Amino acid sequence: MTDVGGIDLIRAVEENIQSIRTRSLDLSFNELLDMFMDKELIIDPEYQRLFRWSEGKQSRFIESLLLELPVPPIFVIELEEGVYELIDGLQRISSYLNFRGKLEDREPLMLVDCDIVSELNGLKYNQLPKPLEIKLKRNFIRVEILRKESDPRLRYYMFKRLNTGGEILSEQEIRNSTIRLMDAGFNDILIKLSQYDHFQNTICNVSEKKFMEKYDQELVLRFLAFKNDIEKYTHDVGDFLTEYMEKATVQIKDGEFDVDLETSIFEKTFKIIDKSMNGQGFSGLSTKGKPSNTFLIYHFEAFSLGIQSFIDRINEDDIEEMSKLREIFISIKDHTEFRRITTGGGKNTRKQLMDRIRYVETAMSVEYGQN
Repeated sequence: MTDVGGIDLIRAVEENIQSIRTRSLDLSFNELLDMFMDKELIIDPEYQRLFRWSEGKQSRFIESLLLELPVPPIFVIELEEGVYELIDGLQRISSYLNFRGKLEDREPLMLVDCDIVSELNGLKYNQLPKPLEIKLKRNFIRVEILRKESDPRLRYYMFKRLNTGGEILSEQEIRNSTIRLMDAGFNDILIKLSQYDHFQNTICNVSEKKFMEKYDQELVLRFLAFKNDIEKYTHDVGDFLTEYMEKATVQIKDGEFDVDLETSIFEKTFKIIDKSMNGQGFSGLSTKGKPSNTFLIYHFEAFSLGIQSFIDRINEDDIEEMSKLREIFISIKDHTEFRRITTGGGKNTRKQLMDRIRYVETAMSVEYGQN
């Protein structure tokens, strides 16, 4: 017998099912290509830049189509009648478009590393025998469509779940792509702040691979999330950042996020750290006590957040003050206790984060007074 709570739960599930409108189509790859060329299948430029399958993976996908092997469905959302936006299946669709020579700024794919029909290797689309060309064009794929009548929030969560865990996307790339299904405002702010010159100087030791994965934007998000919502941080950092990004996106839409104030605080914070430490604010120290060419995330958290209580008292344009601040920062970095709480893994708990921040606050209070 179902109790009252169970009835409420069933009703909640049924209501969400009713807010989702879907349908399925079987479309040939040639139809999808025509839709792409006619702008009836939209691949957002920001999303399209995440196409990263190697030539070998692309080639083996084309080989699978020629061999009529089953391929997973793709997912799209309906923007208007007959116009769709791709939300899952980027690598597969882009591989086909690339083989057909329809991707801008890319040479058409030449097949390599096909491991079932090795005779395909070295061929481009226009070199296929006519029967194989026709077979490729007519091969179809299931297209799952989320109708425009569906609740936009559920469209967002659907995209997030489809793409989370994808081997080729970083967590921040997934956040950037999915959040745009709700609203692009906060994501645009992250991108803009990440380009601030003093911020870029402070993270100059981040690897090129990390930059490719939008790690600079994740660091902006990390700063804002911990600065504004640290009391909500009780579990996994990645989940916390995603949840804050969702919250801030809603705040932007509702006019509850003070963009000018947040921008001002962000810019002053990283201008102070850059000018005082010459871009080495988040580096460790060498055995000689000099900043090294490393980037340490725990230093990023400790210093960017630890100076917030004193930020209005700091004059970033005063050369002498910046020199004095450098001495304070170096002294903090060189202290045994600070090294202990910022070295090694497994230090992502809220208590350990607060220990790092408070250590900097305590050291700063000697020069700038109590909070």
